[in-house]
Amino acid sequence: MTEDDATKREDKQQLIDKMKATKEEWDAEAAASPDGPDETDALLSQAISMAMDQGKGWTSPGEREKYLENLLDDDFIPPLFCETSEELEKSGLKDAFATLHNEGETPGKNMLECRKKGNQSVAWGRQNKAKNIQYYRDAVNHYYEAYHWACRIVPKDEDFVPTPEELAAADEDPYFTEKGLDELRSIICSNCALAHMCIKNWGHVRDEAKKAVDYNPNNIKAWYRLAKAHQMLHNWEEAGNAIDSGLEIEKDSKELHQLQKTLGDKVRKARLHRQQRERARAERTSRIKDVWRYCKEETIALGRVPLVATVKDDEDEIEARWHHHYPHTGQLPKRQLQDGGRWTWPVLFVYPSHHQSDFIEHFGEDEIIALRMAQMFPEQEGNDSGNETEMPWDYNNEFRCSNLAVYFEVHCLDTDLDSKRNPVIHPDSVERLKDQGAAMRFYESSRALKGDEGPEMTTVARCMERKHLHHQRKAWIKKHGSLFSKQDPWSVVQVHPAATLGQVLRNKNMVVPNFLVTIMLFPTEHPAHKEFLKEHKCIGIVESQEA
Repeated sequence: MTEDDATKREDKQQLIDKMKATKEEWDAEAAASPDGPDETDALLSQAISMAMDQGKGWTSPGEREKYLENLLDDDFIPPLFCETSEELEKSGLKDAFATLHNEGETPGKNMLECRKKGNQSVAWGRQNKAKNIQYYRDAVNHYYEAYHWACRIVPKDEDFVPTPEELAAADEDPYFTEKGLDELRSIICSNCALAHMCIKNWGHVRDEAKKAVDYNPNNIKAWYRLAKAHQMLHNWEEAGNAIDSGLEIEKDSKELHQLQKTLGDKVRKARLHRQQRERARAERTSRIKDVWRYCKEETIALGRVPLVATVKDDEDEIEARWHHHYPHTGQLPKRQLQDGGRWTWPVLFVYPSHHQSDFIEHFGEDEIIALRMAQMFPEQEGNDSGNETEMPWDYNNEFRCSNLAVYFEVHCLDTDLDSKRNPVIHPDSVERLKDQGAAMRFYESSRALKGDEGPEMTTVARCMERKHLHHQRKAWIKKHGSLFSKQDPWSVVQVHPAATLGQVLRNKNMVVPNFLVTIMLFPTEHPAHKEFLKEHKCIGIVESQEA
């Protein structure tokens, strides 16, 4: 603060003090007058008081500049024009506006009045022969307002003893203990659920009834309405749980017994289905643990790719056009106990030159790749190259075992791990799975996104995957400046046909994405093969065991 600013503030304060002293002197003279202060004196006194309050001004020049900056800010909304609680909170006056109420009103009194209005609206709705649902909508609004006031009541202690004055003012300013307030909130939420039931807003019925039983677990009506909402939403198991909880409180409830009789079979089937899902999930967890333990012992690297293509809902059109990289048919590597305990892997043979592929569900680690190729692409009898192959898409009859080159892509180099513990990779690339938990989350998310676990789990999995993709994009943009700055095409490693699948898996450059071994095959003289080698650098070869 400059010296001039300090001088101005002192002069301003002296002026206010002088006005205050003059006002007190005039008020004393008016009070001492035989006729008392007249209306003009009162208005003048109020005007001086207002001028003094407004004349106090800013406490510092910085406060005034900050206020003016807020007025010029496009995101700043004056409190009087705020439409949501979030906007009011940003204005900094949320607490001040929350304390505003008419003279003589209290939260307790307002709550009881709004509750009464809600009950009256429900009664009018039942009496209305035209079945006008507006009465129930009004009731919902009154109950919401009552709940709002109930949340602003400060409860008394359980051992609170009211004074005679408080007892006399109980009608105007009622008091509540914590337990009594919870019971009252439960009743309000339960009545709100009833109003929603009358207009068939079953989702809101479920939410309000759930709040009611949270406040008071002994509210039998709330349990019935919660069970009814779950019935209409086809949540059979949740409906059965609500019925059982209600019957524990009141065993003779006719409404709950009738609902239990109606939903008995559906609830039993839903519970059985849930038990089967939990058992299957436990089995999958056990299998993934076995796979991870085996891969760690055998130094086999596992990876994953993004399961979603977008991070926002407004990009759904892109998501629909994009093919999710789900694990193919959800298969995992298996230990074949009946065959000496050897491991088999799901393998995908890709033929980029012809845009075709083949999936092999069980490919043993000790199997030679050439034997599988010979079964799928046998040599022509009599070495007659003019004979046609069995594949209808092989127009030039090039897919013969001896005429194919075999490769796999190198997704993550060892130098990536040596240079950084957490390497930054492009969001469309393969990411190494670092631990068992990451492997389990990836596999369960892929199942959920396919819809195997229901719509709610699909939504949860989509949110988790979008968050993961967002962090990947953010890290890549921070390092490279743009998502369009993509890395060079992946290098490849050639595989000798006499090599086994186990040799390929244990190669230091091999990372198995999505638990699915992907191998590419090209006819040696096909133009696509030559173009592929121009774009992708071949950095090694997996030799056969004999070599």
